[in-house]
Amino acid sequence: MKRSASRILRAVSAVAAASALLTSCASTVPMEPSANANDPACAGVTVRLPDQVAGLDKRTTNAQATGAWGETAAVQLVCGVEPSGPTTDQCVAVNGVDWIIDDSAAPIYRFEAYGREPGLAVFVDSEVVSGTDAVLDLSAVARQLPQTRKCTAVSDTLELQ
Repeated sequence: MKRSASRILRAVSAVAAASALLTSCASTVPMEPSANANDPACAGVTVRLPDQVAGLDKRTTNAQATGAWGETAAVQLVCGVEPSGPTTDQCVAVNGVDWIIDDSAAPIYRFEAYGREPGLAVFVDSEVVSGTDAVLDLSAVARQLPQTRKCTAVSDTLELQ
């Protein structure tokens, strides 16, 4: 659990730093690549990132296997993260993808495409946009990653096309 909290704190710091550096212009969003950003499966994710997520326009990032949406980069995606092991965090199924939700840094929520390798994490500023809307729009790209595990207890299932 300490390792997960450490990852969250680093990610929240990165999101906060990125948001603080942004202006209203469409500048590049500064992000850090994950340790396994060079995994070929992440390239398949990156080329399929949608132009909009939760109604927010896609931004350019400066790091491999990342994506960002919104003027304040309220949604950020990182591919190649270390996948989580068994967890007691809430799990929801959205369009064929199990997402675990970490709310320990609220209002920044971390959604991880559980059981996908390499790992995929999405950070959402809930004061700007709905996390549900973000994972709805990103489930198609998460499905590009090989699934190795599933949640054993799913809190909710949402299927939209």
